[in-house]
Amino acid sequence: MPPVITHHHIVLDGKTINYTAAAGYMPIKDEKGKLLARIFYVAYTADGEPTGKRPVTFAFNGGPGSSSIWLHVGAISPVRANFGDDQGNPPAPPYTYSDNENSWLSFTDLVFIDPVSTGYSRAANGVEPANYHGYSQDIASVGDFIRLYITRNERWGSPKFLTGESYGTVRASGLSGYLQDAYGIYLNGITLISSVLNFEYIDFNRGNDLPYILYLPTYCTTAQHYKKLAPALENLSLEDLSKKAETFAAGTYNLFLMKGDKASEQLTSLVVDSLNYFTGLSKDYIRSCRERMNDNRFFKELLKSEGKTIGRYDTRYTGEDADDAGSVPTYDPSYSAVLGLFSGVFNEYVRKDLNFKSDLPYEALTNVYPWPTTDNRYLDVSETLRSAMTQNPYLKVMVCCGYYDLATPFFNAVYAVNHLGLRSDVSGNISLHFYNAGHMMYVTKENDAKLKSDAENFYRSAIK
Repeated sequence: MPPVITHHHIVLDGKTINYTAAAGYMPIKDEKGKLLARIFYVAYTADGEPTGKRPVTFAFNGGPGSSSIWLHVGAISPVRANFGDDQGNPPAPPYTYSDNENSWLSFTDLVFIDPVSTGYSRAANGVEPANYHGYSQDIASVGDFIRLYITRNERWGSPKFLTGESYGTVRASGLSGYLQDAYGIYLNGITLISSVLNFEYIDFNRGNDLPYILYLPTYCTTAQHYKKLAPALENLSLEDLSKKAETFAAGTYNLFLMKGDKASEQLTSLVVDSLNYFTGLSKDYIRSCRERMNDNRFFKELLKSEGKTIGRYDTRYTGEDADDAGSVPTYDPSYSAVLGLFSGVFNEYVRKDLNFKSDLPYEALTNVYPWPTTDNRYLDVSETLRSAMTQNPYLKVMVCCGYYDLATPFFNAVYAVNHLGLRSDVSGNISLHFYNAGHMMYVTKENDAKLKSDAENFYRSAIK
């Protein structure tokens, strides 16, 4: 079944762009032609542009188990959900949408991919969905989609980019190597939004002290937002504040954690005082945690005296649990704030504007676990990305981080970039960009505009 084709126009940067939207399925088959799965996608192509010069960007979100709805109607497509205010809060339902003045369509064609089991994508009848649930399986199916798309749409000669968010940064990094090795598809650039390249960096498990270090600067920026810090820190810019917190985290705090049970009382007292200074948490609470506060404890504790919890995707959102006991919040208010808005907008838009009809539920975020990764070790795509960048020295990478993101904290991204092991000849091909925002930095127009500006400059540098 061919995709549904519709025609539209939008004014971007003072210029009218006529474009074609294609919404439909890409069949994934084995070598004998047996249908294995159907991957739903929406593609936007500017009319009348020479494909040899016009970039094409494949975009997806993460989860795993997430559709591309977040980047699609929140960030870079020609349409954007209408938020309730300039802070990214939702309005009351029903929800509306409008042209996205910050769409990337002004400089690249866009293809939004929903991996198998997400969105409208499904495994074929008689095929186990679990066959597509897992790091390697996911890379192979999305990689096959990209190969098929550029083949069927004659885009082998176009500059090619990937944009992934959250677990989508794992997928994008994995694809950078897979596409090169499996199909000889060399990319021009990758945008990693709210990235995680090594799950050791964000997994609070006994014996792994690294997350305590990498989360601390975001605890600090969050505490400043809620005015929980001393005046000396309250008045600092986010950049200066984060640098101070990073210095303590990577220095004295790192030393303390490495000493473990052998840390002296003098060093312990210094760390307790410093953690109180940088997080606003009480010294008694810090000691009760043995100077190690995981993310759930922070979500629950920072505003406990006010009867509130804070968000994971964006710590500036607050929620309320049934009671204040315990150390794990019952929900993420920053996710609840956007789910209804994005889901409502997409389901309306795909039917009314794109003329795509389906009785299937659009799975914005679904359960795809178990999700096999690697045996008895953390999933780490750092080496895959390093190898791809080394073998393709023209490949450039843009890493985008939010100061209020506690799903994939910004210091984790800094640490990952600093430990990629890139040699000097390609080390300049990766850049870091920071936003006064959370995981979905684009929910405010100000940050969405900055993201577009940063991306446009990045694309220009990657294809010159």
